[in-house]
Amino acid sequence: MSDAVTLKFRSATEETPLARWVAIGIAVAGIAVLVFAPLLAVFAEALTRGVGAAIASLANRDAQSAIKLTLIIAAISVPLNAAFGIAAAWFITKFDFRGKAFLITLIDLPFSVSPVVAGLCIVLMFGTNSLVGGWLVASGYPIVFALPGIVLATMFVTFPFVARELIPVMIEQGRAEEEAALTLGASGWRTFRTVTLPNIRWALLYGVLLCNARAMGEFGAVAVVSGKIRGQTATMPITIEMLYNEYLSVAAFSLAALLTLLALVTLLLKTALELRHADQLAATHRA
Repeated sequence: MSDAVTLKFRSATEETPLARWVAIGIAVAGIAVLVFAPLLAVFAEALTRGVGAAIASLANRDAQSAIKLTLIIAAISVPLNAAFGIAAAWFITKFDFRGKAFLITLIDLPFSVSPVVAGLCIVLMFGTNSLVGGWLVASGYPIVFALPGIVLATMFVTFPFVARELIPVMIEQGRAEEEAALTLGASGWRTFRTVTLPNIRWALLYGVLLCNARAMGEFGAVAVVSGKIRGQTATMPITIEMLYNEYLSVAAFSLAALLTLLALVTLLLKTALELRHADQLAATHRA
């Protein structure tokens, strides 16, 4: 009797082979159209005049400046957002306080606010016509149309990634290990360094990689605060748009191909970390 019930339950919940293949086909077709076809088009357009022309366009002074600026912005914003994400996740998961849900909502705010709106807010706060921005410009430290404004815009757009990766992991782990370490006399910093950090290292790496990918590819907020000054405040995405609007397709797509390669390297690193983490979890369970 139980076998018949189990068989009936399985037949009612399991898909038929035809349904599985149809679902797989739809998924593969969607990925091919939305992901692989655009990627192939980018590399094909970049190589229309040969590898030499693509490399020469990347050696252009403006392209070199855009690449350098993009890497500098990522090098500044990603570590700062990693520090913020760790602090926010620690505060939210290890302490009980009134307004915790509101704080989590504020962390998620960049996901719901348009990057262009974020850029406009920075311009309103630190532009030349504002009180603070006017004083900074007069003192020789401009924020808008300069590196600090681009960093602020990038940090606003990317700061939820690390915190959002860490919070679920730290909630699942609980507080028992930290409380035991503190009970045994460990200081707060030593508890974090020897107990918390090893437990969250994989989630932290995932968040950092995602944050880095978004920082290098951000366009909307940076376009508003940078002023699109060629060779000074134009990042790689902005330079790509400028070159494409000037009908310099080989230069635009060559720079886009380089940005795509950087994103693919980030995704490959993330996948490798996930596989390594899964292998370590499996080895731990076997032990």
